[in-house]
Order: sequence, then C-alpha cells, then structure tokens
Amino acid sequence: MVQKISVIGAGSTIFMRNILGDVLHYPAFKDAIIALMDIDGDRLSESELVAHKMVASMNVKARVHTYSTQREALQGADFVVVCFQIGGFKPCTMIDFDIPKSYGLEQTIADTLGIGGIMRGLRTVPHLWAICDDMMVVCPQAIMLQYVNPMAINTWAIAQRYPNIRQVGLCHSVQGTSEELAHDLGVLVENIRYRAGGINHMAFFLSFEERCSDGTWRDLYPALRRGYREGRFPKATGANARCPNYVRYEVMKHFGLFVTESSEHFAEYVPWFLKSHRPDLIDKFQIPIDEYPKRCLEQIKEWQDQIVAFKGAANIDVKQSHEYAAEIMNAVVTGSPVVVYGNVPNHGYIPQLPSGAAVEVPCLFDENGLQPTVVDDIPLQFIAMMRTNLNVQELTVQALLQENREHIYHAAMLDPRTAAELDLDQIRALVDELISAHGSWMPKWLANEEAA
Repeated sequence: MVQKISVIGAGSTIFMRNILGDVLHYPAFKDAIIALMDIDGDRLSESELVAHKMVASMNVKARVHTYSTQREALQGADFVVVCFQIGGFKPCTMIDFDIPKSYGLEQTIADTLGIGGIMRGLRTVPHLWAICDDMMVVCPQAIMLQYVNPMAINTWAIAQRYPNIRQVGLCHSVQGTSEELAHDLGVLVENIRYRAGGINHMAFFLSFEERCSDGTWRDLYPALRRGYREGRFPKATGANARCPNYVRYEVMKHFGLFVTESSEHFAEYVPWFLKSHRPDLIDKFQIPIDEYPKRCLEQIKEWQDQIVAFKGAANIDVKQSHEYAAEIMNAVVTGSPVVVYGNVPNHGYIPQLPSGAAVEVPCLFDENGLQPTVVDDIPLQFIAMMRTNLNVQELTVQALLQENREHIYHAAMLDPRTAAELDLDQIRALVDELISAHGSWMPKWLANEEAA
C-alpha cells in the first residue's frame, strides 16, 4: 500500500532533507507520496527542488507534491511530520532574546523553557491545534511526528485539546548524548546500552553501560564521574568544541545522573549557572550566551551555500541521519519493531509526575502503533527538578486553553531561571513588553486584547 507522508513546515529545508533522506532508504517508502507544505513560497520551492533531486538520486518512484494549503496537504496522510518555527529567526526569536536582555536576563537557546520558551509556546500551540483540527477531518488515523519546540508544552497542549490525535514528540537529545558520552569515554557507541526517562530536555540516563568482550555489561557511570573529577571530561572537541558539557557533568556530580540535553540548553532550565551578578560562572562552565541566534545565522549561510550547489547538481548524496521519524514510520508500516525515546502524554508512564504532562520515555513502535513503556524508578531529586519545569509548562498550556493572560505571568514568575534574576514587577513588565512586541504572532485573543 502506498504511504502518504505530509510535511508541514517543509520550508525548513535542511530538516526536511534529513527526514526525507531517511525515509527513502526504506523499501516500504520507495513509492511513497511526499506532500510538502509551507507558507513561504520561496522556501517551499527550494525544498521541492531538493526533494525531487533526492528521489532521482535514489532511483525510486516516490512522488513529491507541494501545497500552500494545509488541509489539502494533509488529505489522506498516513504520517504528518511537523517541523516549523512560528515567527522565524526574525522577528520572533530575536525579540525573545533582545527584550529579556534589556532586563538583564541572558539566554542561550530560549526555545524550551524560560521566558523564551513560554513565548514560543504561545506562538506555536495555536498552529499545532489548527493542524490537529484539519487532521481530525481529513486524516484522523494519521500519526503526528512532532519536531517543534517547545516540545513538552506542545505535546501537553495537543493532548489536552485533541486527545484522539495519535502523536509523538521527537527529539534527538537522547541518542545524541549517548554518542557524546561514548566519545568522552573512548568507547564504541554501538557497544553501549542505556535506559533513560524524564521530560523533554530534562530526561536522565538511569543506566549507561558498555558490553564487555565476555558478553557482560559494565556500568560506565564510575568512569564518567572519575573522568570529570580528574579534569579529563568533558572533551571539548568535535561537535562540543564551542559548547562543552561542563554544566551537565557538574549536575551529575551533585545529583548523581547525566542529563540527556546539552549544557547550553540545560543551563537555562535551572537557577544555578546563569546569573547576571556571577559572570565567573559563565566563564567557569563555558556557557555560550546567545548561542541560538548564532546557530540560526550559521544555518542560513549554510543553506544559501547548499542550495546553490544543489541547483547545479544532477544528483544529491542522500545520507541517513539519526532522527527517529523514518524508523517509526517503517516500524508501523512493516511491523518490524523499533524502540525510540518519544514524548507522550503521561498516562502512568512516569507515575511520580502529573497525569497528562508530556514525558519522555522509551516507546515501542510496530504495526500496532505507539506503545510507551513505564519508567517508575527515577530518583526523587530528579523528579523534583522536573517538577520545577512542569510548573511552567502547565501554566503556559492552561493560559492557552483558558485564554488567561494571568497564567502567562504566573508561568514566567515560577520559571527557575527568570525567578532567580527578576522580581515580580519586573517579570510582569517583561511579559507585557514581549507580548506587545510579538503583536499578531501571539494568539488572537492576546493580540485582540492588546489592540483593545
């Protein structure tokens, strides 16, 4: 049976290229229908060009179609990949960085928690709800593979308003971190097994082991702790050259386990590392302030260079990435099982965390679809840390569901990082200024409130 994969936000061409490249390597999708949709016509045309050349390079029969209308692109889809950034790098991401900085609130990534994550959630969730609304009409059984930040807020909000949507939020932090730790330890990543659980960008490796030559498994945590204590880890090379993992190792030192998200992300989810009156901490832990805007500029330049090369090339080298989406699709279509780390509504999967919250746990996919597993042994100190983030996520979701501006203030006031820097009046003024600056990018009820 021919499968239809709809990509909403296909103008994110580098990401689209990774996902489609993975998909085309599976025989089950050699004749798939690929529906690309984006509101930016120029970016959509570039993605279409790249997609056609990838199909030709792989010598498969997959068909690529483009759409400017979301519902039309979703019609009859089996899988819906969502990968947009509402408001883009400019103006919205820069608003999220520049205005808080004027209050003395420095950020690194600003897409998951903190004041930047709250604002991105407010911009993003209404558009995800609109996709769900269309899916319920034209492809109610499709599986949504959601790659949009703030992942946890998005997943929670979708589950609250559209509980029948089959969704999973996907991130590459778990598998990416396992590779980074293998690099530090000098072991082969294919000889490592691990188990993790928590919330997106704040899950922890509950076990991290290496297969020995005699078939037994060796706990690698003692080696990680010893390496950090002796100053050998982290190794600031390769992908970590600019953003070494000092924050994560320091958290492991004090709390006991290694977190699955990068140090530049994690530094702004907790109150201990980014302090305006302690610049020495930023130097000590090598925290890259304003890292995300720098990456955006680099990615824009990288894509401009790549698209010139793609236009002049007859074929494109189609590589496989380490994203989960294609593995999931193949498992569902063929019945060949795969276990990935997915973000799903908490229906007892982590009993210590609130029901309905978005949790990140191992998920089995096969012909029966999504089957999350229970992780019920997370140490209390990590559950407590997660709860500080869940407070912000839940208040942001409830602000959207109830159209309650006060809960936006409450979310920001209870954010660990924001509360460590600003007083209550400052936080209220910051939220007001951000909402005003975002204008029509905010939900209609907030934009209308501002106009009134």
